[in-house]
Amino acid sequence: MWMLVTFDLPVETKKQRKAASAFRLHLLDLGFEMSQLSNYLRICNGKEQFDAYIRKIESSLPERGDIFVFQFTDRQYENIIRFSDQSRRKRSKNPEQLALF
Repeated sequence: MWMLVTFDLPVETKKQRKAASAFRLHLLDLGFEMSQLSNYLRICNGKEQFDAYIRKIESSLPERGDIFVFQFTDRQYENIIRFSDQSRRKRSKNPEQLALF
């Protein structure tokens, strides 16, 4: 299962910029990868892990702004159509099981 966090956070003041940066860094610390400026993606090993990440994200929400969390299956991820520089990109395969050494 995949998890996509997308957000629109205010960055008008120094305090807001700091909060937005802290939120982005928190997502990176949780193992998310930035796919675009306000879109972060990671793979989860099921509903329990997805729910655990939801709780971790919820604990670090900035004061203001909108944050959306999407979940989708490996099959749905493989069927995403991507365009880059005015041409269609090859379909992405799901990553293999991660091995940590």
